[in-house]
Amino acid sequence: MRIAVDAMGGDFAPQAIVEGALRAVRGCPDIERLFLVGDETALRAEIARCGGDSGRIEIRHAAEVVGMGESAAAGVRRKRDSSINRAMDLVKTREADAVFAAGNTGAAVAAATLKLRALEGVRRPGIAVAMPTPADKPVVLIDGGATPDCTPVILMQFAIMGAAYSRKVIGRSEPKVGLMSVGTEEAKGNALSKETFDLLEQAPVRFIGNVEGHNLFEGDVDVVVCDGFTGNVILKTSESAAHAIGKWLKHEMTRNPIRILGSLLLSGGLRALKKKTSKKTYGGAPLLGVNGICIIGHGSSDALAAQNGILQAVRAVQCRLNETILEGMRQCADQVKEAT
Repeated sequence: MRIAVDAMGGDFAPQAIVEGALRAVRGCPDIERLFLVGDETALRAEIARCGGDSGRIEIRHAAEVVGMGESAAAGVRRKRDSSINRAMDLVKTREADAVFAAGNTGAAVAAATLKLRALEGVRRPGIAVAMPTPADKPVVLIDGGATPDCTPVILMQFAIMGAAYSRKVIGRSEPKVGLMSVGTEEAKGNALSKETFDLLEQAPVRFIGNVEGHNLFEGDVDVVVCDGFTGNVILKTSESAAHAIGKWLKHEMTRNPIRILGSLLLSGGLRALKKKTSKKTYGGAPLLGVNGICIIGHGSSDALAAQNGILQAVRAVQCRLNETILEGMRQCADQVKEAT
């Protein structure tokens, strides 16, 4: 298996990305070749700092980088020799089976859409984000921000792609799919959600109806479908809430000696909770619907996040995720024709 990595994307690139890539290669014999894409001089220096490579690392030079603050589409089109473009080219030409890219999410989506194109039958790609729950079974939220404006057909296809990811990668045998709305009743929601509800009732997924925001963390649904605008707001709000709760806990548990003692007794559980809710656990989210496996990492990805993101790309290739999505698109083809 061959994996391409944009080694220049993210707040801590290339150091963290190279270190994570080397960890992934050393721990996963299934990776026969890993392409590090970026400034060759900088990448060789980082490889040396990390103790050298195992002989399965290959550097592909790219002279440019699409920065975190740049316009995504404009940056991808203007900087043809950027690391994100060169990494996507490796998947496009089938030199690589998958790509991992941290950093500018918009640039990764734009490059994947322009270079890889959509899988047959797919209208628009969606980012599938695995969100932790107290029940220890992650909920897949799709779309996390790739497609802000959606039609009912696009949302139905998100449901099919999200269910495929939940089943093949996360391991849910028959994932339950819910549609994000403002109430669980069928009549609740705006025009888009009501039309989508009708399509999902006939779609080749286990549709359980509308769900609300609190259902994301209760573990009674496996896939939650929404447009990319709503999904991104949910993700950013959840991250902010988790950060705020952590600060509140720290403040309250250090207010007096008794609470400090109690916090020491709880430290093991708190560390476990932090690990379960960390974005490093999965390392990234797949961009579903493009003709190639593409895992997008968080802009703040460290070495562990990069390692896990690369390993997630390996799992997606091994379980033939895109083949499952294509089968789902074939099953809903007649429904799509009738709806358009």
